Amino acid sequence: MIRKNWTGGLLALVASLFLAAGVQAKALMMATTTSTDNTGLLDYLAPEFTKDTGIELKWTSVGTGKALKLGMNCDVDVLLVHAPPAEKKYIKDGYAESRREIMYNDFVIVGPKADPAGVKGMAVEKALSAIRSKGEAFVSRGDNSGTNKKEKLLWKAAGGPLPEKESWYVQTGQGMLATLNITAERGGYTMTDRGTYIKYSHKNGGNPPLDVVVEGGAILKNQYSVLILNSNNCPKADKEMAQAFSEWLTSDKAQKLIERFRLLGKPLFIPNAHKG
Repeated sequence: MIRKNWTGGLLALVASLFLAAGVQAKALMMATTTSTDNTGLLDYLAPEFTKDTGIELKWTSVGTGKALKLGMNCDVDVLLVHAPPAEKKYIKDGYAESRREIMYNDFVIVGPKADPAGVKGMAVEKALSAIRSKGEAFVSRGDNSGTNKKEKLLWKAAGGPLPEKESWYVQTGQGMLATLNITAERGGYTMTDRGTYIKYSHKNGGNPPLDVVVEGGAILKNQYSVLILNSNNCPKADKEMAQAFSEWLTSDKAQKLIERFRLLGKPLFIPNAHKG
């Protein structure tokens, strides 16, 4: 049996508050990015969190930009997102009071097996420049999600403006799985987090129509973090339960659960709560 060893006994206290005398636990409301939901990670973790704390986890899955807005408007209690620059600014602006790194994967560029732009194995900046120069279809989420924010930064790193007015640049305004399907239909390229790509591959029997053509490098790291809202901005947000969730996700048990979450024998996320 895995020993529960959370800081200051916070989780034990919360569990006792909600489970004592058979009182039904209140739900913790979370806004999160589509990748944590689409991959099935939250469906896998939530029952374990409830079992350990007595707290029911409910979430809405949107792009990180929309998730941050939900927190800003105090519509949720806690955030699980993946756009570090935006998150740090969010704290600086007074909307959140803490940020804890939980796990990461990486971003990859995927495209047709024929690779018409000839970008396979290139550094991401050179690959995007080649796609631009050849006018090959590139499908963007276009939704201000964490993935979309990173994509915009990469176009800037590649040189030149964001090609949002180009005919070959398509913005879906949809989540990652839907965007991958549209990309395959158009025979184009897109950027995705690896976890969602593995899920997409799994849904396609391990032989998806899109292959990873560009990967690797620190610039493509995709960090996920938990943000606890600032009580001064959102006094009604349940800070105690949000802290319990943050502590649980950084516990040895949750980190091991994340490590064991696999499809096609591949890890979708890599836990890093205890790594500097």
